[in-house]
Amino acid sequence: MKKRTKIIIAVIAGAAILIGGIWMINESRYPNVPAFDDHFTRKFLNKDKKVDDGFYEFKSNTGQYTMWFPEEYQLIHEDASDYVKDDTYYEFWKASNNNNEGHKGYINIELSEKNPDKEKVYVESLFKKRFHSTSPQKLQTDTTKIYYDRAYIYFKGTDKRVITDFNRHIPTTYAGYIADKNSERVIEFYFDSTNDHLSKKSAEERDKWIIKILKSITFNKDEHNG
Repeated sequence: MKKRTKIIIAVIAGAAILIGGIWMINESRYPNVPAFDDHFTRKFLNKDKKVDDGFYEFKSNTGQYTMWFPEEYQLIHEDASDYVKDDTYYEFWKASNNNNEGHKGYINIELSEKNPDKEKVYVESLFKKRFHSTSPQKLQTDTTKIYYDRAYIYFKGTDKRVITDFNRHIPTTYAGYIADKNSERVIEFYFDSTNDHLSKKSAEERDKWIIKILKSITFNKDEHNG
C-alpha cells in the first residue's frame, strides 16, 4: 500500500513538473513586456510583429481595424463594461499603464459607423464637448482622416476649465476622431494622464507618441461598405 502511495505521489509530482515546464515554455514565447503579461490583452496582439520601438500590432476582435498598441499598457477587463463588442461594427475598450513613478495613463477606443455626410457635425460636437473648441488639428494618411486636439483640463467645483496655452500647463487630455476614407467606419480615441508635471521635452515626446498611435490606425478592407 505504501509503495502504491509513493508511486501515485511520484506520478503526480512528475505531471506537475511536466505541466509547469510546458507552461514556462509557452510563456517564454511571448515578449517580456506588460502587454503580454496579461492573458486577455495578448489575445489582441501579434507577438511576432513589433511594429516600432515600444509598440506591437493590435488586431480588433471585430476584424475591422489594426493599430499600434503600446507595450507598457494592458486592456482593462475587470467587468463587462470595460470591453464591449456588439456585432461587427462596434467595439469599445480601455487600456491603462502603471509606470515606476506611479503615473497612470488611460486609453479609450470606440469603433462605430457614422454617416460621412455628417462628419463635420460629429467632429465639432466631439471637440466642443471635450475642449470647448470646434477647430481641431487635422492629419491624413492614405486611408484615413484624423482630427485631434489636446488640453489641460480641471474642474473648479462643477465648472470645467480647459487650458490650451501650453506655456501655462502641459496637456494631459487628448482626443481624436479617425474616419475611414472608404467607409462609414470611425474610431474615437481618448487619452488621459495623471502626470501633469512633465518637462517640455517629455510633453513633446508624448505628443509624438499620441500622433504615432492615431496615424497607425488602419481600417481593413470592408466588403460591407464596398
